[in-house]
Amino acid sequence: MSQTTTAQGVQVLGGAVERGDEILTPEALDFVATLHRAFGARRDELLERRKQRREEAARTGKLDFLPETREIRESDWQVAEAPPALRDRRVEITGPTDRKMSVNALNSGAKAWLADLEDANTPHWSNVVSGQVNLYDVIRKQVELSTPEGKQYKLRDDVEHAVPLVRPRGWHFDEKHILVDGEPVVGALVDFGLYFFHNAREALRRGTGPYFYLPKMESHLEARLWNDVFTRAQQELGVPHGSVRATVLIETIPAAFEMEEILYELRDHSAGLNAGRWDYLFSVIKTFRSAGSEFILPDRNSVGMTVPFMRAYTELLVRTCHKRGAFAIGGMAAFIPNRRDPEITEQAMAKIHEDKRREAEDGFDGSWVAHPDTVEPCKEEFSKVLGDKPNQLDRKREDVSVAADDLVDVASTPGDKTIDGLRAAVDVGVRYLTSWLGGNGAAGIHNLMEDAATAEISRSQIWQWLHNDVVLADGRRVTKELVREVLGETEQQLRAEKGFPVENLDRAIELFEQVAVADEFVDFLTLPAYEQLD
Repeated sequence: MSQTTTAQGVQVLGGAVERGDEILTPEALDFVATLHRAFGARRDELLERRKQRREEAARTGKLDFLPETREIRESDWQVAEAPPALRDRRVEITGPTDRKMSVNALNSGAKAWLADLEDANTPHWSNVVSGQVNLYDVIRKQVELSTPEGKQYKLRDDVEHAVPLVRPRGWHFDEKHILVDGEPVVGALVDFGLYFFHNAREALRRGTGPYFYLPKMESHLEARLWNDVFTRAQQELGVPHGSVRATVLIETIPAAFEMEEILYELRDHSAGLNAGRWDYLFSVIKTFRSAGSEFILPDRNSVGMTVPFMRAYTELLVRTCHKRGAFAIGGMAAFIPNRRDPEITEQAMAKIHEDKRREAEDGFDGSWVAHPDTVEPCKEEFSKVLGDKPNQLDRKREDVSVAADDLVDVASTPGDKTIDGLRAAVDVGVRYLTSWLGGNGAAGIHNLMEDAATAEISRSQIWQWLHNDVVLADGRRVTKELVREVLGETEQQLRAEKGFPVENLDRAIELFEQVAVADEFVDFLTLPAYEQLD
């Protein structure tokens, strides 16, 4: 379907979505087009810069702190003080922007909700638009749901509702359903622009503001681009400068070397940094996939947060944030309860307590959970450390000293590369892609809440093992034939599994094989997957 709007030079190619006309107004689309025309070309240049830097890292096996920004790291500056609504973030819940999740997240007891338009959301056109509809209602506290089964979901009056922070898509993604001057618009600017246009002033009027999480960033120049987008957006709509606040996910290894510079670029709009641990692991594999055997990780389940290179990353993040007056937010606790199995639930809760206790004691100001039932364990561990304080900005962690070599010390990670690890990577990757292609980007798999990072780690690790001739612990070499054999076994098992939705399984198998064994590494598997939607 092609529909030319009254916004000059804008075409909407997607079909009708319920209440979509309230979001895709000519004025809102003109605002998005203004941002795309102003910043789209710079986005393209920065994506090209990513490729060049990645090629250099793969060739040398090194990354380092930038000599040209040494003055920023050594000079005295602070980010702007946080607004009241963001000063206590001891527990944040994450999830997609469907209507049920919107209600449950606001009612969860968490301080904040990462309203995810990115990795936990399949970018079906209907999801892109309906997510904006739901966020419009969230800001106005008018979101509710009645299901065909008779269930009612409404905002509770007896809890403090979580503050929404919206995560737009990363810079690498284009939105094919909206064209500006004949070209697809930058997906990040669609997600940010529509939300900001409709909700910034209303959120400020209600005592919060236009708050965001920024994903997949690889350099301070990308942060500078976001800062310029924020400044222009505020000017265009007459919103006070500094109203936008953004937390950056440090979920790529190049960004780990530019944390201070990223905070500096966003200093008027910063709400801190987050340890996006699973995408970070994917980025380590992707960046050094061809850099030699010292960068080949063991089975994913062997790579916890206490291995040296992950420990260095998280401790540096806390040190950097508190040095600059910014919040440090911990990573995802993906464990979810199983209400039919109390033993699994007990194990999940124990792991969450352990994870959040470590983060709180390390100085993080808060952390993420994936399910309403896991809010309390996270809150409990942080409250033990925080007491009556809203955060730990006063803990400067001056005892932390992290060198460049510490961040890339992958070789000291203990663990084996096993056939069970290969099977698990294929199983989880295919399960997730089946869910994603069906429209659900937040999938419960083996009692873990998984998003796109799950499939990315799985297929990138297999690609690395395959293209580096890895020999598994049982003596088998990883080959295309072995990967295809495991894929075939996985397909048979899933087809026989009671209740598994097989309607998208063929496409998921084909896509996973494509990105796991291809000669050239695909930067993001969601890009070829996106072409299969609609």
